[in-house]
Formats: sequence, structure tokens, C-alpha cells
Amino acid sequence: MRFAAILLAALVALTACSKPKPPVGKWEGGYESGGDLVVARVEILPSGQIKVMAPDITNAVGSREQIDELRARLSADLVNGWSEVTPRSFDFDGKTFRKPGGVAPQMIWDKDSNHLTLELYIGARPAMPVPLRPVDDFHDNPFASG
Repeated sequence: MRFAAILLAALVALTACSKPKPPVGKWEGGYESGGDLVVARVEILPSGQIKVMAPDITNAVGSREQIDELRARLSADLVNGWSEVTPRSFDFDGKTFRKPGGVAPQMIWDKDSNHLTLELYIGARPAMPVPLRPVDDFHDNPFASG
């Protein structure tokens, strides 16, 4: 009986120390605020490797029609460039993704809602949080809901 208790304790300790597995799936979204436009896709593969792409335009100004044209251009760039994205590794602690050995958060996963926030760094500015929603398949327009 004592051996079983020790074995169980050892298994619990090993499980507690094991590295969390990132959630497998696809996320996408669009962001527009203060002249910044971003479209983004993230795919986490069963291997744990991650494909991520987020074309952006900063200081976008113009009429609503011009902004909508820029949004469409970004969406097309995302769709057309996605097949060229190379999967890469990130460290994952169960919530936050970081570059291997890095400190700055790159993505944050909310387990309860299965939403992902991409932390986009443009120049010397603070991270721009780009909210992404889970999707079964990617869409031509990541700004659209659904």
C-alpha cells in the first residue's frame, strides 16, 4: 500500500512538472483603431508548431471607403501569403506564448473562451493586443464575424 502511495505521488509530481500542450486549432481576426489596421491568422498544429501571420498598416488615414479598401488589401495579402508561412516554435506555459527563451508575450490564450490575443509589436511602441476568435476554417475577410 505504501509503495502505491509513493508511486501515485511520483506520477502526480511528474504530471505537475510536465510542459502544457498548446491548444490545437485556428484563430483569426481583424483590428482597427487609431489609424492602425491589422489582420491576423494563427494556426496551432498538433505538433505544437505555430503558423502566424499579421500584416498591418499604421497611420492609415482617409475616408471610410479608403479605409475599407486598405482593410480589403490587408485581407487579400493574408489570404495570398498564408501558404508561405513557416511553422515555428514558441514556449507555452498554459496561457502565454513566448519566443523560445523570450520574455515578451507573443500570444495569450483564454482557455475558458478559447480566444487568443496576438500581442503585435510594431517599432518601439507597446504591444498592440489583437483579439482573435477560434474558427473551423479561415475566411477571406478576417474582419468579418463568424
